[in-house]
Amino acid sequence: MADIRSLKDAVADLVHDGDTLALEGFTHLVPFAAAHEVIRQGITDLTLARMTPDVVHDQLIGAGLVRKLIFSWGGSPGAGSLHRFRDAVENGWPRPLELDEHSHAGMANRYVAGASGLPFAVLRGYRGSGTAAGSDTIAGITCPFTGEELTAVAALNPDVTIIHAQQADRSGAVQLWGPTGVQKEAVLAASRVLVTVEETVGELTPRPGAVVLPSWVVHAVCVVPGGARPSYAAGYGQRDNAFYRAWDPISRDRAAFTAWLADLSG
Repeated sequence: MADIRSLKDAVADLVHDGDTLALEGFTHLVPFAAAHEVIRQGITDLTLARMTPDVVHDQLIGAGLVRKLIFSWGGSPGAGSLHRFRDAVENGWPRPLELDEHSHAGMANRYVAGASGLPFAVLRGYRGSGTAAGSDTIAGITCPFTGEELTAVAALNPDVTIIHAQQADRSGAVQLWGPTGVQKEAVLAASRVLVTVEETVGELTPRPGAVVLPSWVVHAVCVVPGGARPSYAAGYGQRDNAFYRAWDPISRDRAAFTAWLADLSG
């Protein structure tokens, strides 16, 4: 059974310096509140894993807490280019950033392999792209049955996965709905799992297309209404588009970002 506890205590207990940390969410359910608690606690030397890193990853990178990013395409449809990410890659500010870049399919398959307890996944992809040359987690493989040349991607097993969801019951089982990405796979691939939720309920009511995570795969549930803001949770609010528009000038300027970071941490 998952513990229902405060976000501050859960982050301190489950997220450690040097961890590989997956922060997943697709369009909505981005776990901003939990990531901001990681920033406040100064948990550092992290390897971040994320399909399509967004503003929250820009913030963690700008805070100097990330040494490596495992990702597929970096940017925000609402905010545009991630300038703290770019500054770290291009100028090493506030610290150099190591990259392991994949396609969306490659990242999804890496999580699936990790969730399945397998060392790698196999897909048709990467051939001719040049991406494999820049990663030691992509390799060519020959099908033993047909002789077809395929691509293997190494399993991705985060130390910690953090997601946001709409509901949990009192046992710690979690339900999320609306656009879903690889949250389920990232949870099942991880050693430790923290879920922030909008609310707890006595019983989860089945919903079409919903994902239900049993309590035995979740280590901590934290009730954080609005925990995805400025993203959103379907059925519990709207996206804060004004924040996303404001982020570009903040992230472009080191002084403006440093002031934002001081306000967050203060």
